[in-house]
Amino acid sequence: MNDRNRLLISLLKLFDLFLVVLAFGLTTALIVQEKQQSSLEQFLSMRTKVSNFVIFLMALVICHLVFYVCGLYRSMRLSSRKAEIVDILKATTLNIACFVVLGWLFAIQMVTIPFLAIFWALSTLILCGARMAIRLVAGRIRIHGKDLRYMLILGTNPRAIEFANRILARRDRGYRLLGFVDDDWPGLPGLAKAGFEVVSDYAGLAEYLRRNVVDEVAIYLPFGSFYRHSFEVAALCEQHGITMRYNSDIFGLKTARWRAEEFDGDQYIATYTGNNEVWPRTAKRLIDMAVSASALLALSPILIAVAIAIKMSSPGPLFFLQERIGINKRRFKIFKFRTMVPNAERLIANLEKQNEMSGPVFKIKNDPRITPIGKFLRRSSLDELPQLINVLKGDMSLVGPRPLPVRDYEGFNEDWQRRRFSVKPGITCLWQVGGRSGISFNQWMLLDLQYMDEWSLWLDFKILAKTVPAVLKGEGAA
Repeated sequence: MNDRNRLLISLLKLFDLFLVVLAFGLTTALIVQEKQQSSLEQFLSMRTKVSNFVIFLMALVICHLVFYVCGLYRSMRLSSRKAEIVDILKATTLNIACFVVLGWLFAIQMVTIPFLAIFWALSTLILCGARMAIRLVAGRIRIHGKDLRYMLILGTNPRAIEFANRILARRDRGYRLLGFVDDDWPGLPGLAKAGFEVVSDYAGLAEYLRRNVVDEVAIYLPFGSFYRHSFEVAALCEQHGITMRYNSDIFGLKTARWRAEEFDGDQYIATYTGNNEVWPRTAKRLIDMAVSASALLALSPILIAVAIAIKMSSPGPLFFLQERIGINKRRFKIFKFRTMVPNAERLIANLEKQNEMSGPVFKIKNDPRITPIGKFLRRSSLDELPQLINVLKGDMSLVGPRPLPVRDYEGFNEDWQRRRFSVKPGITCLWQVGGRSGISFNQWMLLDLQYMDEWSLWLDFKILAKTVPAVLKGEGAA
């Protein structure tokens, strides 16, 4: 990074803090106007002016650190508007969480729910608006030939050509394509047909870098060539101080994402599926714990009533404990209220021909093993309430692919279906609100994978909201 870029990043950091202070001031003014009292004076009346100033500076430092951690100061040249807005939403939401902690630690009276809601909304809107304006201005500047970055692409395969076309289609990104680097091979005529040219072979790359302006090198080599040339190319780029962009999908993976990791001073690239960011996963776990504990407490009268009804209606244990397949094939005991006769699992072999589900899953709509009270519990889904204990223990989540018995898992015959086991199972999911046992097994698996690929906390909230009416209607229950 040159001195000019460092200066621009520093100015952007100061500008962001100014916008946060502006949002804080506007929020305070709105609260004061609504309540017709000086909440700002209450804030400034804490102990001494020095301590108030220190707290305010502490809040700004926290804002700066949160913005940095959420990636607001990395290069956004190739990022989409949506990705930048998502980063801002993460940062402002995390800021609010930090302010809640500060308000609690220092007993700041003005840090109330209305204040935090308005401050979050204003800071998010102001920051998003400012960043979109900066992006628009920067795009205009680059279209007119300023702030350009000169890029060289290594490799001439179809993915390299596709990347080049995407770069050229967005002039506002400010990239000027120098050309391609590759040795002579039968596929080169296809490059010429696409309107591109090879400016150097690998033997001449070092000399080309010495004599030309090159800011970035994008590496799109086949795996064999990647192994053969990557060391030399990486060493050359490091010596010249040139940014390298590697295409992470060297194995042709369809859904896996990647992230950089460090272990004992060495850098690694790890692939993963679904959303594997720390803070959303942490938030999901905290929500699971809070909701499951609260629900168990609030529903304790119903749980007791169901337990009494089970004991009075049929002999046998209160709970049905069954081994299920959890995250990454870990096995755990699931808690359910017993809805069948005590020896129900041993009777499955005699009922296999009556199975109404496609695939390896076993379900019968009018299962003769179900007790009279069990029919009501299954139709109302009350039998699944004890799974809140599994959520509290960490075996399950509130939302996630349903945990399957070992018998069903062993019937899987396609590996793509097993990706559903790479996340923690849940009490409810898209299958639960989308038809339950009324849909086919393959549709069920596809819904689980769709949930994993599109996962967000907001999606979890929507599924939870849809679960209640689905359960009340008893649609697809079996």
